[in-house]
Amino acid sequence: MESPDARNAVQLDGFKPRPPLSAGNAKVAHGGFDGPAYDNCSGYGSRVASLGSDALSAYETLDPPPHYDFYGKTEVFGRQKRFRPSLFQLHNDPKDSSPPIYEETNTEQITGEDSSEEDEGEQKEPPPEPTRFGWIHGVMIRCMLNIWGVILYLRLPWITAQAGIGLTWVIILLSSCITGITGLSTSAIATNGKVKKGGTYFLISRSLGPELGGSIGLIFAFANAVAVAMHTVGFAETVTDLMYEHGAVMVDRINDIRIIGIITVTCLLGISLAGMSWESKAQIVFFFLIILSFASYIVGTIIPASPEKQAKGFFSYKADIFATNFVPGWRGPEGSFFGMFSIFFPSATGILAGANISGDLRNPAVAIPRGTLMAIFWTTISYLIISATIGSCVVRDASGLLNDTLLPTTLSEDCVGLACQHGWDFTECIANKTCPYGLSNYYQSIGLVSAFAPLITAGIFGATLSSALACLVSAPKVFECLCKDKLYPFIGIFGKGYGKNEEPLRGYLLTYVIAACFILIAELNTIAPIISNFFLCSYTLINFSCFHASITNSPGWRPSFRFYNKWLSLLCAVICVVLMFLLTWWAALIAFGVVFLLLGYTLYKKPEVNWGSSVQASSYNRALSQCAVLNHVEDHVKNYRPQCLVLTGPPSSRPALVDLISCLTKDLSLMICGNVVTAGPPPSVVQEASSESHVTWLNKRKVSSFYRGVVAAELRTGANMLLQGAGLGRIKPNVLLMGFKMNFSSDTPQAAHDYIAILHDAFDLRYGVCLLRMKEGLDVSQSSQSHVNPGFVGGPEAIHTISSPSHFQTTNTSFVPIEADPQRSSVFQKKQGKKTIDVYWLSDDGGLTLLLPYLLTRRKRWARCKVRIFVGGDADTKEEQKQEVIALIKKFRLGFHDVEVLPDIYQSPQPESVHQFEKTLDRFRLHTNPKQDCDSGTASQQEDSWRITEQDLERNRAKSLRQIRLNEVLKDYSREAALIVITMPVGMKGVCPNTLYLAWLDYLSRDLRPPVLLVRGNQENVLTFYCQ
Repeated sequence: MESPDARNAVQLDGFKPRPPLSAGNAKVAHGGFDGPAYDNCSGYGSRVASLGSDALSAYETLDPPPHYDFYGKTEVFGRQKRFRPSLFQLHNDPKDSSPPIYEETNTEQITGEDSSEEDEGEQKEPPPEPTRFGWIHGVMIRCMLNIWGVILYLRLPWITAQAGIGLTWVIILLSSCITGITGLSTSAIATNGKVKKGGTYFLISRSLGPELGGSIGLIFAFANAVAVAMHTVGFAETVTDLMYEHGAVMVDRINDIRIIGIITVTCLLGISLAGMSWESKAQIVFFFLIILSFASYIVGTIIPASPEKQAKGFFSYKADIFATNFVPGWRGPEGSFFGMFSIFFPSATGILAGANISGDLRNPAVAIPRGTLMAIFWTTISYLIISATIGSCVVRDASGLLNDTLLPTTLSEDCVGLACQHGWDFTECIANKTCPYGLSNYYQSIGLVSAFAPLITAGIFGATLSSALACLVSAPKVFECLCKDKLYPFIGIFGKGYGKNEEPLRGYLLTYVIAACFILIAELNTIAPIISNFFLCSYTLINFSCFHASITNSPGWRPSFRFYNKWLSLLCAVICVVLMFLLTWWAALIAFGVVFLLLGYTLYKKPEVNWGSSVQASSYNRALSQCAVLNHVEDHVKNYRPQCLVLTGPPSSRPALVDLISCLTKDLSLMICGNVVTAGPPPSVVQEASSESHVTWLNKRKVSSFYRGVVAAELRTGANMLLQGAGLGRIKPNVLLMGFKMNFSSDTPQAAHDYIAILHDAFDLRYGVCLLRMKEGLDVSQSSQSHVNPGFVGGPEAIHTISSPSHFQTTNTSFVPIEADPQRSSVFQKKQGKKTIDVYWLSDDGGLTLLLPYLLTRRKRWARCKVRIFVGGDADTKEEQKQEVIALIKKFRLGFHDVEVLPDIYQSPQPESVHQFEKTLDRFRLHTNPKQDCDSGTASQQEDSWRITEQDLERNRAKSLRQIRLNEVLKDYSREAALIVITMPVGMKGVCPNTLYLAWLDYLSRDLRPPVLLVRGNQENVLTFYCQ
């Protein structure tokens, strides 16, 4: 729930509506406009329609001024949520038609909220407000505490001794540059919209998408859990050292650290489980302890050193000590620049501590940038000051013995070390490498320098415990958001929240277990490099997210934080990757291996989420640019691809047609499923044509196809719209595919005429044409199914047209919910085995008849099928013609070797077949009446253009007999084929009536068990045997 005061509408005083005259209908809304026209503007046909003409003045219209509620997703307590009227409500007269399905659903949701009139007078108690933090308390202090961790007190003096003051500053500044640029990128992402729970994971996943966001979310949550162990071990080391100074030992040093660490992390878990309010109070206490310890340290560097401190290597500010400690003094196997960097860098990784609790911030878009950048600035200054001052006051080696003063009898040549110039001789321990004190040996050097050592101890406790507590809170909150998104299996159990703050208690317990396991290592220098790579990996993706979102130029990328640079973000991402391999190459490989493994899983599963990521914007940019590039590329026969426009109607109604064409085009060329909607009330037909359910069905079937629906008065008009308008640039269809019209003999003659007219239109537009016929039919839709395209109903594979708008169906289907279309199986989804694909290449259409079977055999389902080529020829020259065809096919490199010449296709068909064909034509023939007036007869013939005259039959008799004979040949040779591909004859416009042409196609493919694909190219070459 949100505060009403913060969500006031944009005030347009000149157009502010006045309250209606009827007091009974008035309802005062807090923080916005008055009047029912805006309270329930989506309650179409009820509240708005009930307003009388007197209640609406010149400015009191249904069209409201801007308001927060129109864009917000949450409700405001104390008033009803307002809804923007839809375009249907503004544009349509409610008396003309009912709203479409999506409008009805929206109305039900709105009226449901307002259905209880009895509760209007009852003022319910507002829900408990969860704890919310500002930018100082919630982000800056939290980040500073997390950055001022165990490394500051226990390892910074040692790093200064190893790398020298100069290189230590380089390490600090390099780390700060990385974290600073990452902070700028984080600020940009965090201000590009409302930030919710999930912290770093939420920012990356909503920017780059679930693929990279999910993987980095798991890694970052795990890194924070390990960081809990690192800071806890630092605390346990300090306690163990104090115990040893006072002679208290439990077992030994390693096991003492383990015992203290487990007890400590258990106590921190208790604080975390108590809630964010207790955790935030504890952080304030820790912050003041650290500030007091800093003050004690600065004062201690100024106070002259006592003999006890001098014996341990502290001599206050000395120029020679600064000069000596300015240069490196590498020691041990870790003595290198990158070795020191890997140990120090985790101390700079606390910059995301504030972002990780984004769900608990009052205004994340303001708090995250301001608090994060201020924390980076002040902590960098403190690190630089402490490294410079400690390096100016303390030598690298000291014995700690008061007797090791420089004796007068000792020769200066025999004294080794910088302490000799200040009256101390540590030669013996330096030579034996047994000095227990000094910057290189004593981790508690800051406590040695301070004015009051217990304050440093308290500061160490505060820094380590606050950092451990911050990581213990961050890891579960990031993991909770990841679990709720359900990107990975078996982790949903940890997504449940408890209490008003939705605390992830199960996530806390999981983080506790992981931290306890790493605490058992009990070695700070071993744990620190492990998490360095994970944090660097997170920073890499944060910076890349900012760069990627900027480079895509998406209109949705509008961060209110402007002080970032996309190229600087990219540079920082590259530096992070380089540092990962320079620090610990094997850990970097593990980190990237985990990222790519999780990335591959997410790409495979394809979670159903849509966050408007920059990856989606980039995909659009790439597709658009590549389409534009194709405009400069001329078509070439070597690059020909059958780009198919498939008139499926609703794709789910003809799954066999979809599956066959998908085999031809998947990962190869374009496929568009076209749907012509011709019946129903205007809102419903628009909804049906553009319904997303068709795309969902195609995606679930794993068909790589586009969907395009159009609304037209008749089927032929809609098909023409698709033929001329489908596609983009050079990515446009060049082959039309349709189901065969099997019921043409029982359907209206005009429907048969219009069906063939679509083929002629396709030929006129230089399309290739394919018709698929199956014995059992293609149309599997049920008559009771809602939203079935009426233009495709009427029997198996039927396609008829609605000749005029007066035939529109008036049944209102707006209130019927659209259910997911069933995934019916088809014969083309199965493996075809060792069958044959019989290709009847009877006419040369440019090679499309050969190309389509070749493309089929490249699929696993058809790979074992043998392609047989049948051609017509003479019995006398049969062998020569066969060799010519084989030689031609060989030049095409199609791999077809089985060729058979059929001389019997030119024989006369059986009389029974001819009689059956003529019987099919009876209802379409024009029977002239001698008594009828000649003029009236001519007019009637022009009106019934589908009629077949005796002249038409005589003129096309040879072609008719050829189709009859071909059907007999197909029955003889291809009874057991998996698929028959045959060159489709072409009926000449004005010479062959459409109904006669359809009768040819019908008889040619009649009574065949295998599926039949009639193919006709556009008479242009789609095959070539040339190299250019």
